[in-house]
Amino acid sequence: MDPCTRRAFIKGGALSALGIGLDGMPRFLLRAAAAQGTAARRKTLIAVFQRGAVDGLSMVVPHGDPDYYGARGAIAIARPASGQPETTVDLDGFFGLHPALSPLKPLWDARRLAIVHACGSPDITRSHFDAQDYMESGTPGVKSTADGWLARGLQATPRASSCPFRAVAMGPQLPRVLRGAGAVAMGSIAEFDVGGASMTGAVDARRGFESMYEQGVRDLLYGTGKETFEAVKMLKAAAPQRLAPANGAQYPRGRFGDSLKQIAQLIRADVGVEVAFADVGGWDTHAGQGNERGQLANRLGDFAQGLAALERDLGDRMDDVVVLTMSEFGRTVRENGNRGTDHGHATAMLVLGGPVRGGAVYGRWPGLRRDQLFEGRDLAVTTDFRALFAEVALRHLGVGPTAPLFPGFTVKTSGFPGVLV
Repeated sequence: MDPCTRRAFIKGGALSALGIGLDGMPRFLLRAAAAQGTAARRKTLIAVFQRGAVDGLSMVVPHGDPDYYGARGAIAIARPASGQPETTVDLDGFFGLHPALSPLKPLWDARRLAIVHACGSPDITRSHFDAQDYMESGTPGVKSTADGWLARGLQATPRASSCPFRAVAMGPQLPRVLRGAGAVAMGSIAEFDVGGASMTGAVDARRGFESMYEQGVRDLLYGTGKETFEAVKMLKAAAPQRLAPANGAQYPRGRFGDSLKQIAQLIRADVGVEVAFADVGGWDTHAGQGNERGQLANRLGDFAQGLAALERDLGDRMDDVVVLTMSEFGRTVRENGNRGTDHGHATAMLVLGGPVRGGAVYGRWPGLRRDQLFEGRDLAVTTDFRALFAEVALRHLGVGPTAPLFPGFTVKTSGFPGVLV
């Protein structure tokens, strides 16, 4: 598999716009061109981090659990009721989606959406900062890990030709999960500039570039040098941002929708993306969480509309794309005194895309009776997040089984949830 294609940069007259002929192409692109035609179709993973600890019990409602409604009080999501839009969207008679997630129901029906419930970290911290670090580094309880599990996965699967856009994070800083992979962080494609209109020399370009994307640029400039600079200029000429959403896709307004739209543009522009990352905050609902309506419902609405738009926008390309959502931990089972929830333990994670064995909720349900709860208050973890992430890395990205994805954790295929074909 070759992540960079000559076709990507010829699109839109990129080469002619730069006045570069084949003789002037960077060496890595020439190698890619030589390999083209023999390569397998590229697989892409889009990782979405819900920062702030989403309430998995409201996102994917266990309405069939006899203790759910008794524990949740005013924040419980109404039982499924035919013809009533502000009720749980039933999936299988036991679980259902929050009504704000109804844009995802067609994906469930098409068996392109799977859910892993009661999923999370074995570490017991309730610190957002620590738990996010542990999930991104893939080393629960270990603060000293410098790189991320996705970075280690990419390093373990080297390609014949390097591509500077193999791993891209939407945002001003590179997330820990991609540190160590030579990944790129960009606030937006349009601003991914190397000097703007005065793009005439490497010195000026480098100065402007570094000021905007310090970490990502450091990886780019000192990792792959001049060839990378040439690739960045070609990306600017290819202008993925000019690609309008396809198939009638409509992204929600805001940073999250913009991030997903731009990830789709990069994928459709064939610039070699294998891993893309986006995050979205606002899930720390200690007060006024709401039920079918309210702040959580609003967040979930944007979340679902964004994912549904991404799937529609990518169309047939979703056959080779997996979207994996994650959050550092869940929230308490019982409603607190402020009509909200506090930091908990397990949550729900979504997996969608063409290679997904969708239409099913995976993982063992631990139950919500008090004696079944973790420390008497939280949904227990029955699926270690590393088992889910490892399944995606091995079966979708082609990472080898001996790759050091999660130091200290033995990856066993028998422990995979089974969400991928």
